Amino acid sequence: MATAMTAMDDSDNQKTIEQDASVLFDTEPTGCGHLIGIMTLNMPKSLNALSVDMCQLLSAQLEQWQNDEQVVALILKGAGDKAFCAGGDIRKLYDSMSANAPLPNPYATEFFSHEYRLYRQMHFYSKPLILWGDGIIMGGGMGLMAGCSHRIVTERTRFAMPEVTIGLFPDASGSWFLQRMPAKTGLFLGLTGAMCNGNDALLANLAEYAVASDDYEAIIQRLKQSNWQAATESTDAKNLHDSNAYHIVSRALAAQSAVDLPPSKLAAYWYPIQKLMNSGGLGDIDALLQSDEALAQLGVDFFEDSWTQRAVATYRHGCPTTAALTYALYHKVPDLSIEQVLYLETNVAVHCAANPDFKEGVRALLIDKDRNPQWSRSLADCLNEEGQAYIQQHLVNPYPKGEHPLAHWLSDHALGNELVR
Repeated sequence: MATAMTAMDDSDNQKTIEQDASVLFDTEPTGCGHLIGIMTLNMPKSLNALSVDMCQLLSAQLEQWQNDEQVVALILKGAGDKAFCAGGDIRKLYDSMSANAPLPNPYATEFFSHEYRLYRQMHFYSKPLILWGDGIIMGGGMGLMAGCSHRIVTERTRFAMPEVTIGLFPDASGSWFLQRMPAKTGLFLGLTGAMCNGNDALLANLAEYAVASDDYEAIIQRLKQSNWQAATESTDAKNLHDSNAYHIVSRALAAQSAVDLPPSKLAAYWYPIQKLMNSGGLGDIDALLQSDEALAQLGVDFFEDSWTQRAVATYRHGCPTTAALTYALYHKVPDLSIEQVLYLETNVAVHCAANPDFKEGVRALLIDKDRNPQWSRSLADCLNEEGQAYIQQHLVNPYPKGEHPLAHWLSDHALGNELVR
């Protein structure tokens, strides 16, 4: 009896440990004998903010399921009912910056390189990755979203890249996916941190499907009832988008009843946003964003909408260095691959971790919570000759030759390597 009780206790303890893990992994059997992998970010109290540990766990499980022929597709979701993933866990990163770590900061290197390796792995994954994008999606969560092949949003989806509030920059592959939004709306979102909805995600090439927030189980059932035999019969597809598995998932998600989402602000205001973002250089854009009169001339409805006013207020209170970095990266990366972009973002992120604004932004928003950051430079200071040199220095490789954590991704002729020589 004692032995049996001990075994039961051990089993219960193991279940408790598993449920306490930062990422949970499970599988759902399909009707034809295959498996759907389920990955759940399991830090709901922190809105499932990404940590180094979570990135490592996700990466290892992706590799394991990549080599498991029974697993035909994967779903990525967040625990709780508030958020899929509201960014990265930057408290430990802040502590490492406070310790006056050298450039490159060892913890910043660990944090960003694990995160960016995960994004690359997802972008090149050969099985369908389905995002259940319910609730808040920001920062690192946006990087996960961009790396999935099939993205689902709901009426509760809210997404943003709010790094301008903390003195970082739209990282997590943001330089890559903001570039792919129509009418320069991505540049507007990067500069202002504007909060968007599910319809905006559909328009901005960040999602393909919209369903009700209580339709998750129905989606699972559709996937389980699909005929996955065809997914394993053809192995000569040139890429994921040519594969049978990709089309099976697409058909299953498209068959689910659509939901009425809140109207898209990007669709309603793409024209004034496009005019604003094409008004000249960053100094010209700033002059318009700082002027109520000028914004009203772009469109009274646009100017008077509370959505616009919140976005403009965020920009005006935000970090000028972030604005300058966002603008510089937006115009640097149009022809770069996702690998080159992540290499470049690593450089910028590690420099930000050594420079004062990121530390100050986190202090004001998350540590002291006074919401009164004292930025190191004005935008004018970022746009003069010395300021532009400071901004461009963020793009330069801060590592000794051969020690960049992502250097093996690039050839000798890649732009990332040319930048740092």
